[in-house]
Amino acid sequence: MKIIGSVKEDLVREKRISITPETVKKFSDLNFSVLLENKYGEHLGISDEEYKNKGASLNNSAKEVLEKSEIILRVNCPSNDEISLIKDKSILIGQFDLLLNKETINKLIKKEVKIFSLNLLPRITRAQSMDVLSSQANLAGYRAVIESVEEFGKAVPMMMTAAGTITPAKVLVIGAGVAGLQAIATAKRLGAIVSATDVRTVAKEQVESLGGKFLAVEGAENLETSGGYAKEAGEDFKKKQTELLKNLVKNNDIIICTALIPGKKAPRIISEEMVKSMKPGSIIYDLAVSQGGNSAFSEADKVKVLNGVKVMGAKNILNNLALSASNLYARNLSSFVNNLYSKEKKDIYINQEDEIISKTLINKEL
Repeated sequence: MKIIGSVKEDLVREKRISITPETVKKFSDLNFSVLLENKYGEHLGISDEEYKNKGASLNNSAKEVLEKSEIILRVNCPSNDEISLIKDKSILIGQFDLLLNKETINKLIKKEVKIFSLNLLPRITRAQSMDVLSSQANLAGYRAVIESVEEFGKAVPMMMTAAGTITPAKVLVIGAGVAGLQAIATAKRLGAIVSATDVRTVAKEQVESLGGKFLAVEGAENLETSGGYAKEAGEDFKKKQTELLKNLVKNNDIIICTALIPGKKAPRIISEEMVKSMKPGSIIYDLAVSQGGNSAFSEADKVKVLNGVKVMGAKNILNNLALSASNLYARNLSSFVNNLYSKEKKDIYINQEDEIISKTLINKEL
């Protein structure tokens, strides 16, 4: 019986977990044994008893879990100390940044560890239940609006009272991917007037379906990859986008930045001049801050105040929704493991003719 294991990660940086009591049951149904570090989910309010009731084994040290497990589930890459404990030729599944984690990945490859990064999933229907980028970005877009409204310190919807009328807040969302669309939906539910812009023309219909106003760069081409992601814009587009945003930025109360280009530094979209043009009390929440940021003055885990304008962004915003994020992430991993499992062989089978498996497998040094 193969052992699937997971350990707590550095709780200062990462509060999410990779296995929940719900997914323990799913792994048990595939005849896997689940091994977890003692007090694995305690920081999220999940007791060891809940795991044991579903069939998991606990009361183990992190060292013991890593040494015994044939399949290890994680959120982030292991540390150097953890790499030395991981069994040669084991399987490691998580979401790993190939640029930031290059050295770590190469060390694991030398141990013949088969690494699967769910960041690399193809955008096909069959992979939707495993799509960690979508499940996590959805929550990030929601949380960014909630935190922005808290800092805003004013009512968001229109309110008519005998003492007068409060006008609704204006929210601009830059980037209408999964995070951006959820930010639009959340801001609309709170009663804001919402507009959005994106380099992909296909986003127009999605934005409008949520009640937002789509603001397109005049004469722009559709900057979308075959995989459905945004691609880097040319200089002509950037100039037109800057002109469009100059007027938009200063007239909005809250701006949510979500623009990312896979494998590259986040594009700088809001300049210093634009930030300084905003009204005192306005908010910029930069969800791209951990990859360089879309806005000038963005700094991870800090609130910068310039002329009364607050620029903010968390390195890991999902730590503020760790239980919800873990529940979704664990289901994504469970679906992925289920796809690796062969009913005929009653074991893990790495079938490289399966697009999901071949696209996510990292088996060569970077």
